[in-house]
Amino acid sequence: MSFSDLFDSGFKRRNESHFAAIVRVAMADGVITPEEQTFLDRLAQRLEISEGDYKAILKNFNSQPINPPVSYDNRLERLYDLVRMIHVDTIKGDPEMLLLKKIGVGLGFHAVNVKYIIDKALTLVNNGVDLDTFMDEIKNMNR
Repeated sequence: MSFSDLFDSGFKRRNESHFAAIVRVAMADGVITPEEQTFLDRLAQRLEISEGDYKAILKNFNSQPINPPVSYDNRLERLYDLVRMIHVDTIKGDPEMLLLKKIGVGLGFHAVNVKYIIDKALTLVNNGVDLDTFMDEIKNMNR
């Protein structure tokens, strides 16, 4: 097995784990709405989740290990990646905003602040900022 195969395999597992965590957040209320399903379909494409893996994750999302971001910087990086993926498709109304806020809480952002963090994140990504600028702006948004 080549080094690139190891990297691809790890990257694939990380995407699957990340996707399973998002499905788990979507299932927090016990049901995936049609709007959430559409969002998950698009997200699976962006994360390059195969159809077979996608179905397996949806069927048994609790079987995937959760790799929660430990540091604040890691949470910001995941938020940046997620918002960029969503931004490509654009937010399709309140149901996707609600899911994005749930995911923000799942990433470890406080429920009281998550609306402001998500709004700021969407604005920054819409303005085309890079990761470093994104992180700096989110960290300093209350100053």
